[in-house]
Amino acid sequence: MLTFLRIPALLSLTIISLAAIHSQTLPLDVVKTEAGQVSGSKSTDGSIAIYRGIPFAAPPVGDLRWKAPQPVKPWSGILNADQFGPSPMQGTPAPFSMWSAEFLIPKEPISEDCLYLNVWSGAKSAQEKRPVLVWIYGGGFNSGGTAVPIYDGEAMARKGIIFVSANYRVGPFGFFAHPELTKESGTNASGNYGLMDQIAALQWVKKNIAAFGGDPNNVTIAGQSAGSMSVSCLVASPLAKGLFNKAIAQSGAIFGRTMPVLEQAERDGERVAKSLNTASLKELRDVPAEELLKKGQGMRVIIDGYVLPNKVADIFAAGMQNDVTLLTGWNQDEGLLFGPVKTAADFRKQAEQQYGADAPTFLKYYPAGTDEEASKSQLNLSRDQTFGTQNYIWANVQATQNKSKVYVYRFTRIVPATGEYVKYGAFHTGEVPYTYDNLKFVDRPWEPVDRELAQTMSTYWANFIKTGNPNGKGVPAWPAYTIKEKQIMELGKKPEAKPIPDQAALDFLFSKMSGNQ
Repeated sequence: MLTFLRIPALLSLTIISLAAIHSQTLPLDVVKTEAGQVSGSKSTDGSIAIYRGIPFAAPPVGDLRWKAPQPVKPWSGILNADQFGPSPMQGTPAPFSMWSAEFLIPKEPISEDCLYLNVWSGAKSAQEKRPVLVWIYGGGFNSGGTAVPIYDGEAMARKGIIFVSANYRVGPFGFFAHPELTKESGTNASGNYGLMDQIAALQWVKKNIAAFGGDPNNVTIAGQSAGSMSVSCLVASPLAKGLFNKAIAQSGAIFGRTMPVLEQAERDGERVAKSLNTASLKELRDVPAEELLKKGQGMRVIIDGYVLPNKVADIFAAGMQNDVTLLTGWNQDEGLLFGPVKTAADFRKQAEQQYGADAPTFLKYYPAGTDEEASKSQLNLSRDQTFGTQNYIWANVQATQNKSKVYVYRFTRIVPATGEYVKYGAFHTGEVPYTYDNLKFVDRPWEPVDRELAQTMSTYWANFIKTGNPNGKGVPAWPAYTIKEKQIMELGKKPEAKPIPDQAALDFLFSKMSGNQ
């Protein structure tokens, strides 16, 4: 009799019994993983095998809420992995600001039981050893999931890449610390469960990806926004050693940022527990997910002493990070302002208060002669403080240490749009459909230059995933970044290499960052 030991209520996975296999044709060859056999579906032309919703860890529910990911219980029969698993527990997605529905998870299913991954493969046998990409989504560590349309892996699989995307816990389910959790952990740490999920997915790849035609020794991790910050954490974490050899960091890193330490995060956890009127871990674990979600917003990566033994910048400064080749960059118009825009007078006053005698220098880089100019400067400042300096610092550290190479880009293409979306330009996340050749999933008035840029960018990314070098046939030469030359690749209407245009402004901000100690 067929048994399957974990069937989530919200996941429409079906299990095909061994007896039934003889009477029907499976959509593709069966792949054997450590936990059991899986089948999936095929692309329209039959050339790409797609496996959605493969469990890589036990459901982190009940007693496993706020525990490191545990092994999957093996199943018998064949798991038909033809649908995405539930997105991590979070609020109901709704388009906002520059992000239309194509940039968001589906409205359902959403569940605590979310530790599933997906594989796209064009390999014809397990002996091919194709290069592997593991995609880590963004969402501010409080939202996101692999079922977002622009994260589809088929186009990259057609370029010879085994594309893997994996869910990780977010919000209070992925980043909740508490003294009692620290005590029971066995590692004297709590809080970074989302990062541990990412590491567990990478361990699954190490053990299982060869069966899908992938090379477990040629793995690139890639992420955008909070996913890119995660990439910087994984490169810094001793727990991720040996799980990948290349990294792609799009618009985000954790350098020079103030990171909470374990004790701070534990106090935050105690406040949440008090607000929920709980007196024990058992009571906390029994709190309905929806209620916990309301009370525990804003949690993020911390220095827990285990996954991250120190600040990311300090780990790099000591040369203790995992040595990887890096491709990194950010977008021209990804400043995020969610509060009121200051007038020119108020912006100048703030500059004087914050920078004192250096205010004139600051205002040279971020001028405020008029309200309109001040508004633009605030967006540019937000871009540089939130994203630019982070990836810039990482590139400089890598280039200075003179270990593996680093390649830097700036995405400048004004993403075509209509209506309310016109004003956002080369916005935050706008590059992702280009990098993975997924323009077809986004409802925008694309022009021929966009399709050409998507082909160029996805080729760069595929080349890098394969060899650690984005250069190759049919694309403009992309020089490695050096401290002396500071050459980057501008990815716009006409991709070309040029010196980083705002080096002086970034250097100024870096020198003033409190975390740059």
